[in-house]
Amino acid sequence: MLSEKAFAAIEAAKKRYPDPRSALMPALWIAQEECGGWLPREAMADVARVMSLEPADVQSVASFYSMYYKAPVGKFVLEICHNIACDVLGARRIIDHVRERLGIAPGETTGDGLFTLKTVECLAACGGGPCMQVNSRYYENLTPERVDAILDGLRAHAEAGAPPPLPDERPQPADDGDAA
Repeated sequence: MLSEKAFAAIEAAKKRYPDPRSALMPALWIAQEECGGWLPREAMADVARVMSLEPADVQSVASFYSMYYKAPVGKFVLEICHNIACDVLGARRIIDHVRERLGIAPGETTGDGLFTLKTVECLAACGGGPCMQVNSRYYENLTPERVDAILDGLRAHAEAGAPPPLPDERPQPADDGDAA
């Protein structure tokens, strides 16, 4: 199932570690990227073979970490933290807003294949809660209005065939007319 290019990338990853088994997570990432964003069993079997591991070892690692998907996902995976810090700051309201806006529940993907909604235990951004990770980009201090703007931007970029926009999390300084 995996291409020769993927096998070569996994072999290269193995060489970066004193114990080649340490390259399992990068190998899974390579396989997932090649398979369109998820890990079919056949791809995990290929990873096991190139890593000289049992398929069960590979599947157990892929199942433990939330960043490996064992079923097809949308182009944009929305992972909303619902741990205590984000919950106190309004995560439930954000999750409910996304559910209503997209018409899907956690674990589901929109009919157009653009968005998959997941809730996760912690994104390690407690100071910026509620927070959401979209693919590998973080969005913090969420409000329903901010979520709408993010979703609209992602949809617009997907419709234009462009890569997803980078979030600008840093506030821009006000122009008070004084030049420094």
